[in-house]
Amino acid sequence: MNQGGERVAKALARAGVASRREIERYIAEGRVQLNGKVLDTPAVKVGDNDILMVDGAVVGAAEPARVWRYHKPTGLVTTHKDPKERPTVFEHLPPGLPRVISVGRLDLNSEGLLLLTNDGALARALELPATGLTRRYRARARGHVSQAKLDTLKDGLTVEGVRYGPIEASLDKAKEGAQGANLWITLTLTEGKNREVRKVLEALGLTVNRLIRLAYGPFQLGALAQGAVEEVGPRVVREQLGGYIDPANLPSGSQVGVGSTTATGVEEYEGRPARGDRRSPRPGVARAGADKPGAAPRKPRTDAAAPAKTEYKPGWAKPKIKPGPARGPSKAKKARPFPEGRSPGKPSSPKPPKAGAPPPRSSGAHRKGPPKAGGPKPRG
Repeated sequence: MNQGGERVAKALARAGVASRREIERYIAEGRVQLNGKVLDTPAVKVGDNDILMVDGAVVGAAEPARVWRYHKPTGLVTTHKDPKERPTVFEHLPPGLPRVISVGRLDLNSEGLLLLTNDGALARALELPATGLTRRYRARARGHVSQAKLDTLKDGLTVEGVRYGPIEASLDKAKEGAQGANLWITLTLTEGKNREVRKVLEALGLTVNRLIRLAYGPFQLGALAQGAVEEVGPRVVREQLGGYIDPANLPSGSQVGVGSTTATGVEEYEGRPARGDRRSPRPGVARAGADKPGAAPRKPRTDAAAPAKTEYKPGWAKPKIKPGPARGPSKAKKARPFPEGRSPGKPSSPKPPKAGAPPPRSSGAHRKGPPKAGGPKPRG
């Protein structure tokens, strides 16, 4: 018998073969082999180098821990096999999921968030009251109750010999009807005992006719549709649940194997590529701007297109050239021709003023003296 490693039933359960109880039954039926030898007892430990076989098929290594959110509808039992042959949660999961187990339960008539995982140790850790994960519910109940009476649940309550821990309960609204009032109550608790919400509210004189689980620990139901499954991303699993998972089973990376990332880091199990990876288009949809096979490569984009050169028509005023660094000696201006009958050395005589024209204006530079009375005073 191998002294190291883990028990064979646990190893096969983590590999997704079956539950530990079923593995023990497989061993009793002689269906499990370890290194070519048929096992007759579950009190055997296996190591990393051992080869396990079930029904002649080699069992691969266990997957890292994975977690899914599931919106359970009413009318399903949270069990793998029901003696009464009622429909179960696991019969209605979408195909392609590995073998999963539930974190806690929701009874037949309850609905809302149900966590699923492939790691049995993680499921048990999240269910323990000592872990302290909060469960939030919304209950619709018939009867009459006050907020003051709901506040007494903060101290805990004993019902039929069972002690229930502190519960935060708030009255949302009441709708009067012919047969009494329908109340909506939000409750937050940490234990999650069997039918705890229903029994505690019945002790206050209320009859619960609808119960929805909105949150379990850090995970919310949100807008997840009934019957839908979404896988939680590996990064979120590491950050939120890393303390409850064996370091050897921690998932790596940031994307799930199958699914699409939502904005909250939750993965939708529909077989589409991850929306978090913007480079991965949906099947059959080309990425925007991608080159088609066989097409010529695209020209690199420029930061800004070159501005078009302005053409000036005759008579338009050209823009002034802004002063800038010297561009070298300027060329001599071309001599302009003089009008006919004039020479460069003979200045032209001024034309006489026209009759009745006003005298030429003076620049005023010759006028000096004190300012006129009432005018502005000279500055000092």
